[in-house]
Amino acid sequence: MLHLISASPVPSAVLERIDSGSSVVFLENAVLWILRDGRLYDRLAGMLADHPLYALSADLLMRGIEADRIVEGIEVIDYPGLVELTVAHPLIQSWN
Repeated sequence: MLHLISASPVPSAVLERIDSGSSVVFLENAVLWILRDGRLYDRLAGMLADHPLYALSADLLMRGIEADRIVEGIEVIDYPGLVELTVAHPLIQSWN
């Protein structure tokens, strides 16, 4: 399953509902919660072992966030990369 998270702040309950192996894309203001010095750092770093995590480059850029400021291991993707993920995952859950 592909989870699209745009909610800000990112609720812990949302992260708890993500099954192992599911992919997660952080969009819009949710990218503010994936910073290395953020409150979710430990949680996200732990998730990387079982979940591919992504951030949309346009949303990082719009908020002035450089890729080296986000949790290491989160892959930055562009819109074509997002489309590829949506095609690869028949089930998509959007968290607003």
